[in-house]
Amino acid sequence: MPEEQLFKTERRLSRTEVAEALRGAAEGVESGSVTLESDTDSREVAVPENPRFEVELEVLTDSETGEQRYELEYEVRWTGEGDRPE
Repeated sequence: MPEEQLFKTERRLSRTEVAEALRGAAEGVESGSVTLESDTDSREVAVPENPRFEVELEVLTDSETGEQRYELEYEVRWTGEGDRPE
């Protein structure tokens, strides 16, 4: 299935700032609408009543340097054209 990226932002934040962003996202999920914002873009997306929720922790090792990078991902998924962000 082809992937179309509708929004992306990435920046370095303090743990406190990350926690604040996650709390804001959690409040949006609970209310049924999440606002995604970056310096240049903003989107609002409706979240259905029963989405799929996935938590994943990975360790990735650079094949050249041996440096390890950890990724902690929280993913909320659903299907349905009617739930597509505007």
